[in-house]
Amino acid sequence: MKKTLVTLLLAATGLIATAAHAETLRIGYQKYGTLTILKARGTLEPRLKALGWDIKWTEFPAGPQLLEGLNVGAIDFGTTGEAPPVFAQAAGANLVYVGNEPPTPTAEAIVVPKGSPIKTVADLKGKKVALNKGSNVHYLLVKALEKAGVAYTDIQTVYLTPADARAAFERGSVDAWVIWDPFLAAAEKQLGAQIITDGKGLVSNTQFFLAARPYAEKNPKVIAAVLDELDKTDLWASKNQADVVKELAPILGLAPEIVALAVSRYSYNVEPITAKTAEAQQKIADTFHKLGLIPKPIQIKDALVANK
Repeated sequence: MKKTLVTLLLAATGLIATAAHAETLRIGYQKYGTLTILKARGTLEPRLKALGWDIKWTEFPAGPQLLEGLNVGAIDFGTTGEAPPVFAQAAGANLVYVGNEPPTPTAEAIVVPKGSPIKTVADLKGKKVALNKGSNVHYLLVKALEKAGVAYTDIQTVYLTPADARAAFERGSVDAWVIWDPFLAAAEKQLGAQIITDGKGLVSNTQFFLAARPYAEKNPKVIAAVLDELDKTDLWASKNQADVVKELAPILGLAPEIVALAVSRYSYNVEPITAKTAEAQQKIADTFHKLGLIPKPIQIKDALVANK
């Protein structure tokens, strides 16, 4: 009885380590990339547990929605493609780039239905094209049209989430769809969708890791630990793609052959943001502003870790 009372008193005063309240890192993820693999493997949880942190994972349909969650304080960390951070920064989100993975230009594409008369990007003039506004594929569409000599205003953009875009694509409500993996791989394998161009030679399609600036500045050790575990996951995944497929297929709810196609187009390795990468992001921001897709010019350097 006395031992129990002492234990309760120690716990109440916080002197028993196991009774300490853990902080929670809130991570936003999508059905894409190595952050999803990290979640599936479960190696981050014990790493952060040692630092006194728990993890809450929240799934988002695409990058713009994920960064909106970060902007309103629903998450602390997440990953997106190139365009979402540009739109988010233009909307006033207090975010920072904390790392990136190598380019994956073939992991996004413009597709048309099987048997479509549309064979080239130039054929999209006057057509309805579905995409998630502000997502990584938004820049692919801009650059593909530019190369084909088609004005952005000469097509009808239909802004839909991946799930809604697929439904519209299947029923023929849109003529083309700009989409990324694994939705791209699923459209190819399940619907016979035809790629008229992917990002190769047009865009980098770099995946970025981002955090809320107040969180990153207050908890640099946690961010460093997450990036380190991501890098370890990338190293493992690059050498064990068959195992990656086994891990992801049930999580994504997709057949192994679809996941295998998507995984084959992943890039692996966590890198720091370089001047070259920041310059490429600035070019995207300037392009979007010129087209009137973001309301004001922005400076990517303002969203880098070294800046306060």
